Amino acid sequence: MNLNLNDKIILVTGGAKGIGEGISTVLAAEGAVVVIVGRNAEDNQRTIDTITKAGGRAFSVVAELTKPEECKKAVEQTLAEFGRIDGVVNNAGVNDGVGLESGSYEKFMESLHRNLVHYYLIVHHALPALKESKGAIVNIGSKTAETGQGNTSAYAASNGGRNALTREWAVELLPYSIRVNAVIVAESWTPLYERWIQTLPNPEETLASIVSKIPLEKRMTTTEEIANMVAFLLSDKSSHTTGQLIHVDGGYTHLDRALT
Repeated sequence: MNLNLNDKIILVTGGAKGIGEGISTVLAAEGAVVVIVGRNAEDNQRTIDTITKAGGRAFSVVAELTKPEECKKAVEQTLAEFGRIDGVVNNAGVNDGVGLESGSYEKFMESLHRNLVHYYLIVHHALPALKESKGAIVNIGSKTAETGQGNTSAYAASNGGRNALTREWAVELLPYSIRVNAVIVAESWTPLYERWIQTLPNPEETLASIVSKIPLEKRMTTTEEIANMVAFLLSDKSSHTTGQLIHVDGGYTHLDRALT
């Protein structure tokens, strides 16, 4: 299926690593020009090199998104280079383990900036361009907003906020034909996930236990599977879909636990 993303300028935060890298790679393969926004120039360039070798196009913006002024800079640099923005993928963030007992006011607020505030700021600054292009927005979220996890209050709160912003923006942006949807992730194998598993006392046993609870095929969701849904939601093939929280998780969040 041709998603008609050729030459579309799509800004992807955290687009150089993990799920973001998968999103950037798939969008570039569909013909989009991917603007990778990340804090590390080397990581950005590595993903750009991979995309370029495959015949795609990508551009790097180095920005620390926990700083509000850097969010504005990321959008301004994109517009200075391309003159328009056709889509935004809010993806950057990390499950940073700021819990109710283990955290503090300072850590909680830092986590909100790391995981939620820049979602708002990127779209706030990109909105005039999105109005012109009638672009689309996709927010990447986590099951933790719905299921809880334990010891990650700030990340769970951030993801609840991401879900709420998705629905709120879908309503607010109806007059401009800007569609807003979210892709909710449960268990997806990334370098960050692997590093987390290795910090546990019995990593192999823990991983096997997690995978056994994923209903569909007892396996983790690939970053490409997540990216394919993102690409669809950005495309005009989903032209009447907005305000949706779409779980690409092998049934992990909603299907009966008896299945596993």
